[in-house]
Amino acid sequence: MSSPLLARPGAVEASGPDAGVAWHYGDPTGEQRALEAGGAVVDQSHLGVVTVTGPDRLTWLHSITSQHLEALPPRTSTETLVLSPHGHIEHAAGVVDDGETTWLITETAPALAAWLDSMRFTRRVEIADVTEAWAAVGEAVRQEGAEGEPVTWADPWPQVAAGGTRYGAPDQEHPGRERAWRLVLVPRTALADEVGARERAGWRPAGTWALEALRIEAWRPRAATEVDHRTIPHELDWLRTAVHLAKGCYRGQETVARVHNMSRPPRRLALLHLDGSGHLLPEPGAPVRAGEREVGRVTTVARHHVLGPVALGVLRRGTPSDVELLVDCDGGPVAAGQEVVVPAEGVSSDRPAPRPRLGITPPGR
Repeated sequence: MSSPLLARPGAVEASGPDAGVAWHYGDPTGEQRALEAGGAVVDQSHLGVVTVTGPDRLTWLHSITSQHLEALPPRTSTETLVLSPHGHIEHAAGVVDDGETTWLITETAPALAAWLDSMRFTRRVEIADVTEAWAAVGEAVRQEGAEGEPVTWADPWPQVAAGGTRYGAPDQEHPGRERAWRLVLVPRTALADEVGARERAGWRPAGTWALEALRIEAWRPRAATEVDHRTIPHELDWLRTAVHLAKGCYRGQETVARVHNMSRPPRRLALLHLDGSGHLLPEPGAPVRAGEREVGRVTTVARHHVLGPVALGVLRRGTPSDVELLVDCDGGPVAAGQEVVVPAEGVSSDRPAPRPRLGITPPGR
C-alpha cells in the first residue's frame, strides 16, 4: 500500500523493499544531515505489523524463535529471528510487548503470520497481521516507549544483548553506537497527522535514502536486503542482538551452536567504500570480484553525505581484507575498498576454547 505522504510536493517514491514510501523529498543530503542530528521523521508505513495475544504468547515465541523472550518485560525492545531447520534466516522481527500483546515489526508480515499460525498447536495464543491498521513512524531517538505512550520499538543494535555474542567490533568501538533509531506504531489513518505533529515541533521529513545511508554506516543488517536463502546469522554479526546462545532448543539452533562453537561462517558482511569518480552506482545484487574471481554480492547501496558512495556486501569469508575489489556496474566496474564488519577469522569474541586432546600411549610403550 502506498503512503499518503507520497502526495507531497517533491516526494520521490522508493523502489525495491522500500516501495510505497518516499525515497526522498527533494533534498536527500539535507535529509541525511537532519536525521543524523536527530531532527527528522521517516515514513516507515511499508513495514508489516503482526500481533500475538494470549497468556502463552511469550513462552511460545521463546520456544520457536532465536531470542530469549519468556521473561521479556513490558516496553522493552529486542529482536528475534525465525530460522529454517538448517539455520538459515527466514524471518526477522523487532519485538516489544505492552503487557497484553506482543508486537512484531517485520518485512514479511503475511508469511510470518501464516507460519506462526501453523505453529500454534494447543498453545493459548492468537496471531493477527494488523498491517492495514497500524503504521510505523521512524525517529532518530534512543529511548523506549513509556507507559501510556504508543507502542515503540527501540533498535537495540549494536549493543550485545544478554546471551548474545559478537563477531565484529566491541560495542564501544562499533560505528553503530552513534546511530539512534526507533519505530513508533500509530493508527494508519493518523499517519499524516503524526508526521505533521513532528514537523510542527521542528523536525523535517526524510526518506529511505537518508535512512539506508546511515544504516550502512552503522553496519546494521536488514532482512530484506542482506539476507538470501542461505544466510546464517553469524555472517551478518546478528548474534549481537537477535540470538540467545544459552536458551532452549528451537528450529535452527543446532546450526547456530555448531558454527559458534566449532566452525566458521562461510561468508561475511563488509562495508564497501565505492570509487565515486565515475559517478556510477551498482545495483543491489551486483557481483563483487577480486580480479576475475567472484567473491560476493552487493546487498545495499547508497550515497552518504560524508562517506560518499557506500554499500554493504556479503563476501566469501576467506576474501582478504586488503585486496582491491571491483563491483560490476552498468558503465564499467567500480573499485571498492573494504571496511571489515565480520573478520575473515570467523571466530566470535567468546568462542569456547577447544578441548585438549587426550594423550593415548601406543601399545608397547
